[in-house]
Amino acid sequence: MQRRRALAFFLAVPIAAAAGTAVWVTDSSSSDGNPGTDPGAAPGSGAPDPGGAEPGAAEAGEPPPGPLAADARGLVPIPIEALGAKGAGWTLSRDTRVRAATEAARAVAEVVAAELRTATGLPLPVVVDARAHAGTDLSLVPDPPGTTPADRPAGDEAYALTVTAGGATIRASAPAGLYRGAQTLRQLVPARAPFELRPAVVRDAPRYPYRGIMIDLARHFYPPAEMRRLIDHIAAYKFNHLHLHLTDDQGWRIAIEGRPRLTGIGASTQVGGGPGGFWTAADYQGVIGYAAERFITVVPEIDMPGHTNAAIVAYPELACDGRKYAPYTGTQVGFSALCVDGEATYTFLDEVLGRLAELTPGPYLHIGGDETHTLKPAQYRAFMARAQPIVARHGKQLIAWHQLAAGDPVPGAIIEYWGASKQDAAAVAAAARAGHKVVMAPADHAYLDMKYAGGERLGVTWAGTVDVRTSYDWEPSTHLPGLPADAVLGVEGALWGETIKSVADAEYLLFPRIAAVAEAAWSRPERRDWADFRTRIGTHEARWQARGINYARKLS
Repeated sequence: MQRRRALAFFLAVPIAAAAGTAVWVTDSSSSDGNPGTDPGAAPGSGAPDPGGAEPGAAEAGEPPPGPLAADARGLVPIPIEALGAKGAGWTLSRDTRVRAATEAARAVAEVVAAELRTATGLPLPVVVDARAHAGTDLSLVPDPPGTTPADRPAGDEAYALTVTAGGATIRASAPAGLYRGAQTLRQLVPARAPFELRPAVVRDAPRYPYRGIMIDLARHFYPPAEMRRLIDHIAAYKFNHLHLHLTDDQGWRIAIEGRPRLTGIGASTQVGGGPGGFWTAADYQGVIGYAAERFITVVPEIDMPGHTNAAIVAYPELACDGRKYAPYTGTQVGFSALCVDGEATYTFLDEVLGRLAELTPGPYLHIGGDETHTLKPAQYRAFMARAQPIVARHGKQLIAWHQLAAGDPVPGAIIEYWGASKQDAAAVAAAARAGHKVVMAPADHAYLDMKYAGGERLGVTWAGTVDVRTSYDWEPSTHLPGLPADAVLGVEGALWGETIKSVADAEYLLFPRIAAVAEAAWSRPERRDWADFRTRIGTHEARWQARGINYARKLS
């Protein structure tokens, strides 16, 4: 696998409001823990609490919701339910405010308001108002155990969005759901003024708990500001994990206390001979914090025992093959490996993984584990027998590329499948049947560094060409023969950096395929349809153009 950044895009779609109306950020739980909907209402009815009328509620006799009109169906990923109704819309104005029903909801409201200001130039002040949705307040805790709100599915990322002539309401049990609902709201508004939403009701929740994008900083370095732009893109399509490939043969991108040569020497290169670069601990934590505000968990990867040339150049004692290593700026793989039998190797891993665990609040550490062409299978297993417990010792759950499936994964290890030989596929399926969860990232569908059709300046073709339809038309639960459907933890798209030289390059490879992978990760299979997706994603081009995104105009 020759492995290969997402940009902050999404034109913060506005929540349109008539003068004096507001964007309402709330949830389904009242201050006393009781659902804010009529307990006698039918599931999915979203009936307002009889204690007070919902802001902008439809008047008696208004036609019931029906299928959304064509101009309101540009939702990606496609939700479980999206309904529209006739009647007046709601226009975002200078008088619109973003209201949080409780002080606890303010943080989400501030992020949402900032996204909308970027898109519209409107002031959109944030206010905390317990009356944001009559009879209910925002609760930042999950719904009471064993209950499912009548107006939406269960889960922390589930939400219900209602747009009427008087405003918009997002309800959820947890802050993540509020934020996911806001991303849907952004898509319901035109890219340019007038910012008018049609009446709509959307109820939704994700299919998979892990929905990720992998960004390769080792081959092409991204400063923190550029990574924040990528995070904005990822958040807009409801991804909730950012997998950072921090080290490889071409560069080491994270400062580790006590190991100064990793960045002093190992960070000085990248593919093609560029200047490289690295993040300080403060840089890294700043990126983590920015992602966390958007409910994205950072998954750091230190690749091992292969893909380690940058580390070995910095600390030659990490190799035991007698070769002289030099900084590397090419793209070939599999030639480097840590010394399996050297105690210096495991001291190094303990220091690096321990420090990274301290800096990373998320539950995962990714240790790579692929393409160790210079090691025999027994050496690989011996290395993993010592490396895996180090991750657990520092309180993290291990993720590794699928080669670990044949290398005695420890209980609880997560396998990330990118696709290779039938033997590899069989090993992954066997590991899944033994209880290991699998993140699906098949290169021939989800590697976003592949060329679209061949002939482009950017991209590679070792896994074939991957046009937008190819990145869309696959089913995670059945893609791998013998894999139990319930073993699939989620889906990840990967953007490797061999041919990338700029943010614009990264965008070209990401868009529009990032949206296709997002739908595979979020949406129910029965809701997915290529022809429908093609129409929906076409409505996003105006947003990409408004934000200056260099997207590929290839939707075949």
